[in-house]
Amino acid sequence: MDQKFMINFRVEDLDELLDTMKAEGVKIDENRMEDSIGKFAWVYDPEGNKIELWEPSDETK
Repeated sequence: MDQKFMINFRVEDLDELLDTMKAEGVKIDENRMEDSIGKFAWVYDPEGNKIELWEPSDETK
């Protein structure tokens, strides 16, 4: 798949959201990232497009 763009959603409580999405059958990328600007995770829509989820750190809110 040649994805030309990625949607990024700013979220609150990334871990809780991912648990809810997993329970609903959403495909979740195993990779996670955390740095000074926050936590990042990726999920896929039904067509296989990757979507980025970002929970800002306290410093970037």
